[in-house]
Amino acid sequence: MDYTASVNKLSRPLVRELIANADKLRVDVQRHSTGCTLIDAGINVSGGLQAGCLITEICLGGMGNVTLTHSPYVSKWPLTVNVHTGNPVLACLGSQYAGWSLSHEKYYALGSGPARALSVKEELFDELAYQDQADETVLVIENTDLPPTELIEKIAAACRLDPENLTIIVTPTSSLAGCIQVVGRVLEVAMHKAHALHFPLTDIVDGSGSAPICPPHPDFIKAMGRTNDAILFAGQVQLFVKGSDQAAEQLANELPSSTSKDYGKPFAEVFKSYDYDFFKVDAMLFSPASVIVTALESGNSFHAGKLDQELLNQSFGA
Repeated sequence: MDYTASVNKLSRPLVRELIANADKLRVDVQRHSTGCTLIDAGINVSGGLQAGCLITEICLGGMGNVTLTHSPYVSKWPLTVNVHTGNPVLACLGSQYAGWSLSHEKYYALGSGPARALSVKEELFDELAYQDQADETVLVIENTDLPPTELIEKIAAACRLDPENLTIIVTPTSSLAGCIQVVGRVLEVAMHKAHALHFPLTDIVDGSGSAPICPPHPDFIKAMGRTNDAILFAGQVQLFVKGSDQAAEQLANELPSSTSKDYGKPFAEVFKSYDYDFFKVDAMLFSPASVIVTALESGNSFHAGKLDQELLNQSFGA
């Protein structure tokens, strides 16, 4: 694949906007002793929905639009996040996907955002044939604590940058910004599953997705469960693809979350049944509830999956 756009350069104005409007967006910006800029989006500050939208656009490498609307398609939960990108492969897989595993002693996190394309620590980048070049970068991690010094230095070194050229944004799942940041992955999980199903990434031209914003919960497991369930039970995605109708129809039929053997109960319960071992959960579960795949060459569209409001209400505590 030939990608020339820089997710780091495209996201840079968004990072500066987040910093410049920290008070308005209810985030806290601090300079770490290493020189790294740390942005707390929900640990010691309240964070907010608007901050979450901006952080999600940063995760997308500046290549997507994220908006909030009220939609009647899910009764009781009208607040909806909408995500669109004209380059879903690079924006979602090359930047937004939380694929960089980071740890130091008891601190563990998954890294998302443009810094992944500098460090290229994942095999996925070999397939994408993409490595970005930039003199500053940003990483988004989902955690209830700011990262330790050793991890900051490790991230900067992997990106071949000094720490003062690194920004790390931390969004706890229990925060409003964290809810948006995770539910805003509705399109990304569809892209990741399409990749797992071996659909040719070069044939995915455009994409859009939406999902209801869950009420945040102070308990981490319940909070994580709700953000996942927003996508699993009520996420909607449309992909525009090249290729045959047969391939488009097959992708549509295989994409929905309901095709997974673990589908059928709130994610927090599924997680508990596997003794809280994330890697035991069927990977095919992580996908939107309802999909449309439009074959551009024929103009035909293929629909599969359905919304499950009963399970959504059960998860969201209606």
